[in-house]
Amino acid sequence: MMRIANGGFSWVLASFAVTFVCIGASFFSTGLLLIFLGVVSVFFFLISCLLIVFFRDPERIIGPGVVAVADGKIREITTIHDTEVGECIQISTFMNIHNVHVNRMPLDGTIEEITHYRGAHLPAFKKESEKNERVVLLIHTDIGRIKIVQIAGTLARRIVPYVSKGNPVKKGGKIGLIRLGSRVDLYLPTKRIKPLAIQVTNKIKAGEDTIAEIHD
Repeated sequence: MMRIANGGFSWVLASFAVTFVCIGASFFSTGLLLIFLGVVSVFFFLISCLLIVFFRDPERIIGPGVVAVADGKIREITTIHDTEVGECIQISTFMNIHNVHVNRMPLDGTIEEITHYRGAHLPAFKKESEKNERVVLLIHTDIGRIKIVQIAGTLARRIVPYVSKGNPVKKGGKIGLIRLGSRVDLYLPTKRIKPLAIQVTNKIKAGEDTIAEIHD
């Protein structure tokens, strides 16, 4: 049986509820109303099936090294100086609506801070998406502080965190859900990791695919 992600089940249930209400009402209807209810029932049944795909939460075999935070395509890899991490590599993963939307920890660590910023809902692949609604996680790990930024997009209307400040989380552990896809940025301290195992345009799976190895 397909597992539904925490934060997505209510959407699936609501859509199926509308479907069954319309089907039930159709038994007491005739003429144009019957046709209308039939069309609405089919529409919401298809939406329900799509939501099941959008919010699926499959099991993952956790990979070695630093693993991917999100399912999707690597859109950008940049070396920057971040005020909270220092000299680091920023890896941006763009999530389409057909990707699994559950994000996972790249390493064992403890959540130092988690901050939710309200903002716009611009396309997540644009530079202006830095003004979008986002959740910023600062995490203490064996390689130092790392940062994960979950960014909402045009369709993604809400970010659902699964963790809180002070929580210890294992590598591959679930940290949150971005409803209907968007973008996730991972910041890793440059001096503590070996050259990346991925490049721009690579498709990756959260928790499963290795993106870097750690310096001894």
